[in-house]
Amino acid sequence: MSTAFGLDIGGTGIKGGIVDLASGELVSERVRLDTPQPATVSAVLDTAAAVVTEIGWRGPVGCAFPGVVKNGVVGSSANIDDEWLGEHLEQHLAERLGAPVRSLNDADAAGLAEMRLGAGLGHDGVVMMLTLGTGIGSALFIDGRLVPNTELGHLEIDGANAESRASAAARKREGLSFDEWGVRLQRYFSHVEQLFSPDLFIVGGGISRRADEFLHLISVRAPVVPARLRQNSGIVGAALHSVE
Repeated sequence: MSTAFGLDIGGTGIKGGIVDLASGELVSERVRLDTPQPATVSAVLDTAAAVVTEIGWRGPVGCAFPGVVKNGVVGSSANIDDEWLGEHLEQHLAERLGAPVRSLNDADAAGLAEMRLGAGLGHDGVVMMLTLGTGIGSALFIDGRLVPNTELGHLEIDGANAESRASAAARKREGLSFDEWGVRLQRYFSHVEQLFSPDLFIVGGGISRRADEFLHLISVRAPVVPARLRQNSGIVGAALHSVE
């Protein structure tokens, strides 16, 4: 199979597209619809199905989801409605689409794409992917193997949930300049480095399009690089996962 479909369910947007599995390039339009609020099970499924239908894809789907996903079942819901807890994402979406579905955490999907086709290609050792968006997602790789569902955006730092202060959404919500946000990112990255001693940080999420405005503000021992696939990393990783 040379192409596959990737669906990326996020806290603010649901995106999808057909992916060339060799290059990671999208070979269809990239469709994005706002995540419904509240992001209940039926509402999210309706919107996800609308993304797939708009592109006209018929076949297996890989789905990235903003929370812990184990064996297709949702185990956390920090950036989506609590109604999702314990729900079988793969079964629900497969029934809605009439096609097989494989799912994984959204940051894990982004990390998988970057390790296979992007900024992490060829890097052994410990690689940490951090996605800065509605929350902070994390994907941990050891010699290319994923340690799933790390959820390091929920580390408590200085008495607060890290993503409540250092996510891209927090920067926007509080009207922070990049310099002001950089102070918070520095605190967060330093803490993660202290815990995991990664050999490389990869920074993704939609804000990675503006990496030149803030990555230089982060000073840690490991190199810090932007995701090469930028905001499409989750779509690409989901597509790759669908054919594994």
